Amino acid sequence: MTAPLTGLRVLDLATLFAGPLAATLLGDFGAEVIKVEHPAKPDPSRGHGPSKNGTGLWWKLLGRNKRTMTLDLSKPGGRTTLLRLAGTADVIVENFRPGTLEKWDLGWDELSAANPRLILARVTAFGQFGPYARRPGFGTLAEAMSGFAAITGEPDGPPTLPPFGLADSIAGLATAYAVMTALAARDRTGTGQVVDMAIIEPILTVLGPQLIWYDQLGHVQRRTGNRSQNNAPRNTYRTADGGWVAVSTSAQSVAERVMRLVGRPELVEEPWFATGAERARHADVLDEAVGEWIARRPRAEVLKAFEAAEAAVAPVQDVQDVMTDPQYAALDTITTIPDDPELGRLRMQNVLFRLSATPGAIRWAGRPHGADTRAVLTELGLSDQEIAALQTEGAL
Repeated sequence: MTAPLTGLRVLDLATLFAGPLAATLLGDFGAEVIKVEHPAKPDPSRGHGPSKNGTGLWWKLLGRNKRTMTLDLSKPGGRTTLLRLAGTADVIVENFRPGTLEKWDLGWDELSAANPRLILARVTAFGQFGPYARRPGFGTLAEAMSGFAAITGEPDGPPTLPPFGLADSIAGLATAYAVMTALAARDRTGTGQVVDMAIIEPILTVLGPQLIWYDQLGHVQRRTGNRSQNNAPRNTYRTADGGWVAVSTSAQSVAERVMRLVGRPELVEEPWFATGAERARHADVLDEAVGEWIARRPRAEVLKAFEAAEAAVAPVQDVQDVMTDPQYAALDTITTIPDDPELGRLRMQNVLFRLSATPGAIRWAGRPHGADTRAVLTELGLSDQEIAALQTEGAL
């Protein structure tokens, strides 16, 4: 089958992590993604986290479905070559600090002159304008600034940052969506435009109604640990064999089933049990009832009983559990790449969603730095002499 984004060409000039993730998501559904890296300073994700035989494993995930080439954009030959590439592309994704592309005479004016249909996605910590625009920044700052850290953690503990790139990942998803929106607009207008993605912004949408609560009520959400201000019981509970399960009762009917399951049906008749907010105010009572029942049983028995009662429960799993979970297995969420040239067989997250008629696919995992430079430039029409000149200049 022809993938839905076949024929779309994306130049990924970005690093760490939101911009490259957006390009990965486009590549998963058929876009031709060309990863353009500095000749001497490749995307730092190649060296982030554990490696095997000198090969960065995170890059294998983030670099999948991308061809890789090197180009120093600060060199005259690098600039000229990028403009030639831009003329063949539909999308450029970059995350330099505002003003950097302009310093190299590769700003929107130059890029759109080379290709009026181009979409330029600019992914930065703080956006292209405003008092913070030129500050260095990463997703961690967005997690702090947005209010996420302030509401995460135990009530008597410190604000807590996530142990992974949460804000970057959210911004990557949002950037892919923004690019597709801009491409839809191009179908009508015939011209491209700039996407200005500030990593500090999409996480605010994910955090939900906090801003409107404050605007209308002056309400400031506080840290509640694993509890919710909107319903109870909602927590993690330890089982008799040392495992953990998570219970959620966002629906009133589920809350009632849980309390009947754990042998406390009288609590359902309490006037305060009728709404999630009132139940949340009595979380101590409900947590004690649920926690005591769960603590007397092994995890497998707890999960089976909750499933039979049609009550919402899930095991708290580590990555080893995830790799063997039967639901993930049924969905092929963790899929196998059988023949990576560097690592052989490897497993990673599959594409983000399933399409019934035009599904996405992982065609290959992340490739070595600059592996496709000569092929891409040859396809662009550069002669061996021109490529040699770029190498002599240090642009490759």
